[in-house]
Amino acid sequence: MAGALVAVLIALPTLVFAAGEGEIFIDNGKVRLGVDLESGGSVFYLSESAPRRNLLNRFDRGRFIQQSYYGDSDGSRWGKREWRWNPVQGGDYKGLAAGLIEHASTDETLYTKSTPKHWATGGDIDEAVMEQWIALMGNVVHIRFKFSYAGDSDHQPRHQEMPAVFADYDLANLMFYRGQTPWTHGELTSKVPQWPNEYEGRDEHWAAYVDDGRWGIGVYTPGTREMTCYRYRGTKGPDGSGCSYFAPIKTLAITSETEIEYEVYLTIGQIADIRSRFYQIHSASQPK
Repeated sequence: MAGALVAVLIALPTLVFAAGEGEIFIDNGKVRLGVDLESGGSVFYLSESAPRRNLLNRFDRGRFIQQSYYGDSDGSRWGKREWRWNPVQGGDYKGLAAGLIEHASTDETLYTKSTPKHWATGGDIDEAVMEQWIALMGNVVHIRFKFSYAGDSDHQPRHQEMPAVFADYDLANLMFYRGQTPWTHGELTSKVPQWPNEYEGRDEHWAAYVDDGRWGIGVYTPGTREMTCYRYRGTKGPDGSGCSYFAPIKTLAITSETEIEYEVYLTIGQIADIRSRFYQIHSASQPK
């Protein structure tokens, strides 16, 4: 299954448009996904095709499901906080939008290419490019992210979000597997993360934010055993000030001519269905 998804994405370029304003949606009758062209093509909307309930949060340019990377301290400040080099797909903390270079779409596939903003300074990071290839495959969304850096600075290794995931505050329960026997249907861990960041191991490389009925959104990033998470108290809903956040993480250095590529799978449903779909993807990726 994984190989087929990649083949679809490589064949994506069809209708290519200049950078433009607004939102684009793709829908295959099971899943509906939207990207915000005014925020570097960040994924701001994810729901079932029917009924439609957006499970993501887009309160500011730093939320969404999007790429974000970290480098060395550079004297920048996020409000009163000392910050560091931080290219973000959506834009900066004051609301300045990242620049969209181009996008392409079909009914069930979508591509964007953008220039990230420095989260703290609002400056364009022209030496970096962020791309994403998205395909709807049944109940699963497949995304391939790519970050290309052509700058001269070599940054020390940092925890990198792969990707940043901001869900509706109403989805309070973070569920994942932590144990010695992954991919054997072992008992899941369930917790309500607190503020500020917490760190957890997740030995099946996926996690899900679900409601009290164990329904919600799952995110699987193969190759990421660790994650950071928190819940920021506030109002619920896609535009609410509150959010339920987690990010799969890897420790990587951004150096001259760096390219980072990784795959992500998203799905909506009961926790048993979420886990079953990710098990199928994992099984299909194993050597025969």
